[in-house]
Amino acid sequence: MVAIYDADGAPTGRATRARVRAEGLWHAASVVLVRSTDGRFAYVHQRSPDKDVFPSLHDCWAGGVVAAGETPAECAARELAEELGISGVSLAPQFTYVFDQPPIRCHNFAFEAAWDGPVVHQAEEIVDGGWLPLPDLRRWAEDPESPLVPDGRLGILEWFRRHG
Repeated sequence: MVAIYDADGAPTGRATRARVRAEGLWHAASVVLVRSTDGRFAYVHQRSPDKDVFPSLHDCWAGGVVAAGETPAECAARELAEELGISGVSLAPQFTYVFDQPPIRCHNFAFEAAWDGPVVHQAEEIVDGGWLPLPDLRRWAEDPESPLVPDGRLGILEWFRRHG
């Protein structure tokens, strides 16, 4: 079950993931930007071709939908461990941004983590990944033809706006 939110970002109930997708319900996701401990690189991964949303595109955020009864911070930690095998790190809250391109209507709670350890991809969701220098990620984000997922592009552009 997925936590349902209203357009203003307040939790209002729960629904199945299938219903959220089919009806374009407002929901929330937690996303984590993983940067190297020196701050110069971000981890970018390619999504599986089997994903129901944005298959085969690249993303600089590890994350997923907030489950019913779960806080955004709990979701961020769970998704980071599931998708990239990273756990036990401090998650710094960054900002919340809205992605509203029906049928996807989502409040994205952005977090950041510093990590230099091993990355273990969740095979069902990620096919490849690696460290990308931040200037290269910024160029990718600013290029509408790059293979970044649209919601991730929106989030990282906001991150760069805030962090220079």
